[in-house]
Amino acid sequence: MFVVYHAENIVDAYLVRNLLKSYDIEAQVLGEYLQGAMGELPVNDLIRVVVPQQDVENSLDIIKKWQQDDDRSSKSHDSL
Repeated sequence: MFVVYHAENIVDAYLVRNLLKSYDIEAQVLGEYLQGAMGELPVNDLIRVVVPQQDVENSLDIIKKWQQDDDRSSKSHDSL
């Protein structure tokens, strides 16, 4: 399994995992239980989304497009 996304939190990780699963890519979240163990300390790069090697390139493309769409959506809401 190869890391395709470093999440800021568990919710962020599951959003990406579910996005990839909607494209029939078998994605998993790793490190989700480490966030609770860290308490109030930052969890830099502990929570990650991984996929099989054959799906890495496609997954990165999907995530990039999703982030761009999300950025555009945020900017349009800021102007309201």
